Amino acid sequence: MGEKKNETPASVEADRRLLFYDTYEDYLDSLIEIADLRNLRSITTARTIAELGYRAKGDTLSQKEFYKRRAAIGEVVFPTVKPYVLVSEVADLSDPFNRELAIRERANRVGIIHTIIFLRHFTRGGFEISGYIDYAHRLLSENWGPFFKGNKRLWPRDNDLGYYHWRHGTVRSNMSRNYKPVMDPDRGLLFQNRHDHKIICPDPAQEPGQNTIKQRVHSPKYTQIEIYDHVVRKKS
Repeated sequence: MGEKKNETPASVEADRRLLFYDTYEDYLDSLIEIADLRNLRSITTARTIAELGYRAKGDTLSQKEFYKRRAAIGEVVFPTVKPYVLVSEVADLSDPFNRELAIRERANRVGIIHTIIFLRHFTRGGFEISGYIDYAHRLLSENWGPFFKGNKRLWPRDNDLGYYHWRHGTVRSNMSRNYKPVMDPDRGLLFQNRHDHKIICPDPAQEPGQNTIKQRVHSPKYTQIEIYDHVVRKKS
């Protein structure tokens, strides 16, 4: 008795949505209805109504509760970075893709750049699987030794930044440690860096964005590889 209970999966998923809001005001804005702005003509008044609990199906969080629970779920979803070793030091550099990611490993681990990898594969049955991977995020969440040694191919996952599985009809986009997916009506799927808020555009017909360089890599192990290197501008 008296032991602290662990958070249930349901509570974790419920609080995960808080990561989409950078500030308490952003959270309140998500509760405001268009009719409120039309009738009240004041965003401040509309936020006050939302904060009092008149615009939420459940309990509306106070400012203190919002930041406390947002910080807690952030640690669950994106744990504090631990000291690292460069896995790519044992890399088989004969494959061009291995070589390019080995070059970028340290810079991604220390946050100088945040690389997005687009991969397209075809299964043995001829079905396409493609997606966008936050390289720095995946470096922290899995063992890259087999990949860099050439024993394993890199595949998109359904919890990556973007994921498409033709046979299953699965299309998903997810927030990562460094990026937030944004749907633009004109430019389509974009990624906003969560540290300097710059936009990365993966559309090959458009410029990739400010402080971002796009590179195509050819490897016999993959159908298509595009790498987007975003130089992170830290706030002074």
